[in-house]
Amino acid sequence: METKKVLIVEDEMIIAMLIERMVTNMGHQVIDKVSSGEDAINKALEHSPDLILMDIRLKGEIDGIDAMCKIQEKMKIPVIYISGNSDLAHLEKIEMTDYIDFLSKPITQSDLSKSFNVAS
Repeated sequence: METKKVLIVEDEMIIAMLIERMVTNMGHQVIDKVSSGEDAINKALEHSPDLILMDIRLKGEIDGIDAMCKIQEKMKIPVIYISGNSDLAHLEKIEMTDYIDFLSKPITQSDLSKSFNVAS
């Protein structure tokens, strides 16, 4: 499997670090970790990652779903949502974006690995 450049968008630093470790353990490269929707949009446009791991509730004005809508207007980058919010409203809203998977926190490396395999 080829190495993917991954952008992690997660407002809790400890969780972001755990996800980063999982991604690097699977042999992929984390190009950045950001905690707000605004930063996610800027970094995605700057680095054009192969994949974005996106939390839904973020710091700042823009949530993860709105951030992905804005990113995908400009470039086609697949996303895996990782969130503690699996309520129906969020699940319906993510349908507006082109996403690979939705993982409920807490996640394991095997959950993430399965989603990455779908992405490749």
